[in-house]
Amino acid sequence: YKGTVGKVAKNLIHRRFNTSVAHQKITTDTTEFKYYETDDAGILRQKKLYLDPFMDMYNSEILSYSLSTQPNGKTVMAGLKEAISQTNDCLYRRTFHSDQGWAYQMNTYVQTLKDNRIFQSMSRKGTCLDNSPMENFFSILKQELYYGKVYRSQNELKRAIENYIYYYNNHRIKEKLNWKSPVEFRQFSQKTA
Repeated sequence: YKGTVGKVAKNLIHRRFNTSVAHQKITTDTTEFKYYETDDAGILRQKKLYLDPFMDMYNSEILSYSLSTQPNGKTVMAGLKEAISQTNDCLYRRTFHSDQGWAYQMNTYVQTLKDNRIFQSMSRKGTCLDNSPMENFFSILKQELYYGKVYRSQNELKRAIENYIYYYNNHRIKEKLNWKSPVEFRQFSQKTA
């Protein structure tokens, strides 16, 4: 936790997560995974992998994500740029929501949003419910993929996360999406619009 390293944005979402417009409300956060690798001396070492996804609140689709061995601005910015590119088709002004983490306060992050005419929104300090769509995704991901399983290499864990995100977007149905996957729901909605 680095505290305040830049300007903290106002909470523009106010737990109004629903939207009828694809790519209008995007949320992000960072989560940590642990895996084990044997070093050159034959000692098993615990290591970490960080996931930074960007989710569309319209259908819970993960639009972009990055994985890194340490929290850093470079990987967050890579995910942000991809999410902006994916959402450029939105006819309405977009809002990107996050917690108050240091990465979302970085000047480059804030300026990139401004340069693309995107509103920035942040949860209140210490209030995870203000970002519950992303927290819910992390819970589902870890319950279905991570808890109770030991990963023996970074590549094994990375591949599992990448495969799970593909599955989550394209095959995992949700009741709130009329029993469709996030991608199926978006495609169906685009056809009927």
